[in-house]
Amino acid sequence: MNEEHFNKELRAFLKKVGITSQREIEKAVWARLDSGDLPSGPLNARMTLQIDKLNLELVVDGTIGLE
Repeated sequence: MNEEHFNKELRAFLKKVGITSQREIEKAVWARLDSGDLPSGPLNARMTLQIDKLNLELVVDGTIGLE
């Protein structure tokens, strides 16, 4: 395995995940703001990473503040 290539590919994938996730969260927040239906307080978030060939499933929980 070429470690340099693997790290490059991994970083590219994580960048895509981060950018796509941020856009979708922002769109959902703005849509709820526009409809006047955004709940108060922070947003509890959960992200699941699954890689079948590695039998890997990772769940990351977090909070997104809205202040």
